[in-house]
Amino acid sequence: MRTIDTAILTERVREMCRPLAMELPSDVKTCLMIARSRESGDTAVSVLGDILDNAELADRESIPMCQDTGAAVVFLEVGLDVHFDSDPYAAINEGVRQGYEKYYLRKSIVEDPLRRVNTGDNTPAFIHTELVPGDKVKIALMAKGFGSENMSRLKMLMPADGREGVRDFVLETVSLAGPNACPPFMVGVGIGGTFDQVALAAKRSLLRTLDSTHEDPYYAEFEAELLRDINELGVGPQGFGGRTTALAVTIEALPTHIAGLPVAVNIQCHAIRHQEEII
Repeated sequence: MRTIDTAILTERVREMCRPLAMELPSDVKTCLMIARSRESGDTAVSVLGDILDNAELADRESIPMCQDTGAAVVFLEVGLDVHFDSDPYAAINEGVRQGYEKYYLRKSIVEDPLRRVNTGDNTPAFIHTELVPGDKVKIALMAKGFGSENMSRLKMLMPADGREGVRDFVLETVSLAGPNACPPFMVGVGIGGTFDQVALAAKRSLLRTLDSTHEDPYYAEFEAELLRDINELGVGPQGFGGRTTALAVTIEALPTHIAGLPVAVNIQCHAIRHQEEII
């Protein structure tokens, strides 16, 4: 059994907040540069160039790449041989609190959805925990802006709707999002599970790198099909038209009930922000 001082969690989460808000991951930059080279319209080329320039400026000047520095979403993998010396959730929230204060990030969380009083420190974080073999802890921290989160959707399809029904729902969701979610998007798709699990699967899939493919060839092919069809919609960068509406589609499929086919689409804007640490 390995005992972990939760002060380490606080420190790691705090220091993840700077690159989270100010550094566009290398795989995202590469996809944006490739997308710009493939565009034929002046507007689309210009917009993609502006996005890349904004990312470079944010990193150089240590300022957030977007004013919406997001809700802190944490995917925590805890080894079965790990023991924490105190509450790990409290430690993670303290890390978010310190990080958002230290790096002057916008505090966007309200303590009640209707009375709308800001907590003042961007907590609580939204933490999802999985137990795994081993004696390590993996922290994946995502900054989820709500321009894109608000455009996400879930639908309980019937089994007979099949793959075509999933495809139609994904395309409909992206079309409805249009410019409101700051394209080009990363489109996370959850399929299967239950009402609650499918939304989480869609969000968890957004942790994948843009150059990855699904390990199952069937779903890898479906991801490629959806990406092609989404980009044929013509929404384009920031909604001004073009060939690049999405940079990637990532699918996570789960076992489900014989009578159901849940599907969720969690859209992420071009500021695809997440960091990972292993302790």
